[in-house]
Amino acid sequence: MKPMTQDARDQEHSGSDQSTSGQASPDPKGSEQPSGADRSEVGGNEDLATAFLRETEVVEEAVEDGKKIRRKGIYLLPNLFTTSALFAGFFAVVAGINGEFTSAAVAIFIAMVLDGLDGRVARMTNTQSEFGAEYDSLADMISFGMAPALVAFTWILQDIGKTGWVVAFLYVACAALRLARFNVQIGSVDKKWFIGLPSPSAAALVAASVWTFHSFDADAFGFKLLMLVVVAAAGVLMVSNIRYYSFKDLDFKKPVPFVVLLAIVLAFVLISVEPSVMLLLLFGTYVASGPVLAAMRKAKPKS
Repeated sequence: MKPMTQDARDQEHSGSDQSTSGQASPDPKGSEQPSGADRSEVGGNEDLATAFLRETEVVEEAVEDGKKIRRKGIYLLPNLFTTSALFAGFFAVVAGINGEFTSAAVAIFIAMVLDGLDGRVARMTNTQSEFGAEYDSLADMISFGMAPALVAFTWILQDIGKTGWVVAFLYVACAALRLARFNVQIGSVDKKWFIGLPSPSAAALVAASVWTFHSFDADAFGFKLLMLVVVAAAGVLMVSNIRYYSFKDLDFKKPVPFVVLLAIVLAFVLISVEPSVMLLLLFGTYVASGPVLAAMRKAKPKS
């Protein structure tokens, strides 16, 4: 074997350096840098997230300072109250299915309080929106439409057979019609009056009836018929043209006589003694006030 010449050794050394320089040098910190394909994938994920947020964003037209603007996003505070009311209504349905009828009735009353707060909070903080109004209406359908009917049905109406679920469905359908009519009549009717029984008051009547009769173990056939009449009447009154006082013209900022505060304290005391009975009497009186006042207006001679 002939010994390698100096030129051959130089060529071999040069080829070894070129092959070594073609390899990637390791990161001094021991970490690998992402390749071009990896960086493209990361960027793609960021673009996808941005596109998702953009396409799912709520955009609605609003009028501010006399100018029409396009507003993105929703107001959090009033919608939190609406979501809480929706949760209370759903909880009432679950409690009714599980046979916890007292808890179900209380949950409907909690939903009623929360429903009264979301609109007031929106007006106080100037965060009204079309989205909030539609969301509130859908939540009312669950809390004051489905929940009372299902609670009443699972408690006692199912014992009556087909008539029981037909009346429960009648209540649900009337609640839906009531809410739809209320939405289209906003701004065209006197705010002092509701046209038809408000759905929260109808739900309160049904919930108070379930709470009271269940507390006294009233499961006789007569009570089943009474509950049937209560649910059916509440549903029909919601879609009637009977006017109910809305209490929206009350000004809580004005001073009132001391006896008014004393009466409120007395009302809380009476309700705390027997909540189910007192709430039934309270909302029963309000529900009956509509037909009674309508009959009095008709009976009054025209001058």
